[in-house]
Order: sequence, then structure tokens, then C-alpha cells
Amino acid sequence: MTDDETLIASLEVQERTLVFTRFDNADAWRLGSAMVAAATERGLPVTIDIRRHGQQLFHAALPGTTAENDAWIERKVNVVNRFAAASYLVGRRLAARGRELGEALGVEPRLFAAHGGAFPVRVKDVGVIGTVTVSGLPQADDHAFVTEMIGAFLGI
Repeated sequence: MTDDETLIASLEVQERTLVFTRFDNADAWRLGSAMVAAATERGLPVTIDIRRHGQQLFHAALPGTTAENDAWIERKVNVVNRFAAASYLVGRRLAARGRELGEALGVEPRLFAAHGGAFPVRVKDVGVIGTVTVSGLPQADDHAFVTEMIGAFLGI
């Protein structure tokens, strides 16, 4: 396996593993609050966003972030909503094929960003119902923080 194939395989395992049994407003608040606490403790300049069915349930912009982070969040969330997969996984799959997210895939590049940081809220026996997104770090780090925090929330 190449490094790209290994990374993609590990991201696909995360997609299958990090699955909720339920997800409501209170869950969004608890997860978001835990993410803010961890990011604050680590001094991470991130914006955190959690949505369910398009409704923003949690949003926090920590010191060091700007409105640009909100724009990145919108673009990453659009990728998850369109492809029902983590924005990082979509980006790595495309890169492995030498492709880019754009008009050939039926999307407007200025509205979509296949960069790490948006992860689907997937509920068992239901499917993708929302997103947990971070912006502010390099894309692999945004993705790693989101998946670490979802894993901790799920007790995995």
C-alpha cells in the first residue's frame, strides 16, 4: 500500500467507527463544550461548529481565529453534506486520483473545500445527519482534533 492508500484506509475506518447511536441538541452542546475546553487547554486557535440537519447547534471562535475560519467551515460542511464523508477523506481520495474538487464533479470550488476539518455526524441505522467542524489548524490537524474529540465523546 502507498502512503495515500494507507491514509485513506485509516480515514475510512474512522468513518465506520465514529458513529453515534443518537445525536440531539444536548449532545451537540456537550461535545462542543468539551472541544472548547480541550482547544483552550492546548492553546489552539480554532473555530468549532456543530450542525444537525443544517441547523447550527454549537459555534465557538477561540482567540486567534477570524471570520475567514467561518468561511472555511461553510465550504468544508458543504463537502460533507454533498458526499456524506469527511472533508479530509474526500480530499485525499481526490488527490490520490490526481483530481480536484470542482466543476467536473458538479460543484462550485468557491463553495466547497475538500480540506480536513469537517466530519459527518453519522447515526447508526440512520445515516449522516450533521457535521462537526474545526478550522484554524493545518488540515490534517483539524481532522485529527475533530476525530479525537468525537472518539472521546463516544468512549472509543
